[in-house]
Amino acid sequence: MERSQPPTKLISQRHVLDGGEGWHRAAFEEIAARLTGPGFPCVFSRNAFRKELLKFVFVESAGSDGIRHLAEALTEYVELSRAWDGRLDTAYPLVVTFSTEAVTARTVEEYHSFGWQVLQELHHLDPAPWPEDVGQDPDSEAWSMCFNGMPLFFNMSSPAHQNRRSRNLGEYFTLVINPRERFDVFAGDTPSGRKVRANIRDRIHRYDGIQHSPQLGSYGTGSLEWFQYGLIDENADRKGVCPFQPRTRS
Repeated sequence: MERSQPPTKLISQRHVLDGGEGWHRAAFEEIAARLTGPGFPCVFSRNAFRKELLKFVFVESAGSDGIRHLAEALTEYVELSRAWDGRLDTAYPLVVTFSTEAVTARTVEEYHSFGWQVLQELHHLDPAPWPEDVGQDPDSEAWSMCFNGMPLFFNMSSPAHQNRRSRNLGEYFTLVINPRERFDVFAGDTPSGRKVRANIRDRIHRYDGIQHSPQLGSYGTGSLEWFQYGLIDENADRKGVCPFQPRTRS
């Protein structure tokens, strides 16, 4: 019997596990090996994988068709996330994986440049205005990438990361996306949130073999969000201008 196709552009973890083929299956297996491997530091990702909560999008090319496919899937993901009930067991991270044909990068910096290009193109395809209560300047602590009216956090992981193993999910460039509010709920600037962050950063130190990045921070407490999307491979002070350029409000 022919396997039915998923009804949306979001692909469930179970669907990939049961019917994923080709590079989709290869990417899934590499991600699974990282998330289930000894000591992977992000307890939220490990929990989501164990409970088969992950949603996947596979992007075949970096051309307009590929980015539009991603934008449509991300629109669906935001709509799904609006109905979140606040429980960890119903928090669905989105894993976006790009084919090796879509990305020609070799270094961490080149992968990050590609990632920011993707975010910029998504911004141009954004079906909703930027939320009024979120800063539009990436050099403001109030900034967060938004899409379809929702602040989101983008984790850029690449095969070029060698020191920072926690940002390497295998051969394929990957974006792990979560609504901004989920970090605020579980790891925000509260006593319990600070305890969670301290635990994760200690796990990062042990997993990577180096201290967690000095760019890691907590939203709205002085750190810049965009630095945290694409962490460099060494611990060093980081300067520079964010590649993201917001649209002018009409």
